Amino acid sequence: MKLKMFKISLCTLIILLLLLIYLRDKNRFYKNIKVINKPTKIDVLVNKNNRLDKFYRPRDLVKIDEKFSNKDKYLRKIACYFFEKMSKDAKEVGLNIIAVSTYRSYFYQQELYNNYVKTMGEKKALLASAKPGHSEHQTGLALDVMGSNGDYNKFENTPEFKWMRHNAYKYGFILRYPKGKEHITGFKYEPWHYRYVGKKIAKEIYENNITLEEYKARK
Repeated sequence: MKLKMFKISLCTLIILLLLLIYLRDKNRFYKNIKVINKPTKIDVLVNKNNRLDKFYRPRDLVKIDEKFSNKDKYLRKIACYFFEKMSKDAKEVGLNIIAVSTYRSYFYQQELYNNYVKTMGEKKALLASAKPGHSEHQTGLALDVMGSNGDYNKFENTPEFKWMRHNAYKYGFILRYPKGKEHITGFKYEPWHYRYVGKKIAKEIYENNITLEEYKARK
């Protein structure tokens, strides 16, 4: 009986500790916000506590080949080059990786976020979308993709996801918002959202199963 009670108490304690950690992390988002002064760095950290200037727009945006994207999608030149290379290599093994959302301006993100708030409420919107200035898409280094099922919301169910999960880092991309890291990134799991950080950094993040936030904290 004593052993059973001890196990129950231990479980209760663990649950309470996890709850405290969650509440602590939840409350730190969108607090003590820093304005990013070097937005062109490949490993720039844009999140709920690091904000881009509203007028920032990368100067080296280029259009993605429409064999690998929806119409009129743009990334920074280096990210575009490696995304097209990755998509081309995937196509050679029968896979179809398509960019559906890429660079977004501050003002586009503002409209998008406001629409999320209107349709699902602020609490859910905060998990699903970044406030303007806090979106990686504004860097021109992030993109959302879809696979052979034609639905980015169900990208996890595709062979393209399985391939990207273990190959994207070879091209400099990371799965930006992985499962189980929501308390660190501040966003729900998004199997379709990838971010270019360069091959060296991507390899370290992949091999250590960490987020960009965790990588930056180590440096």
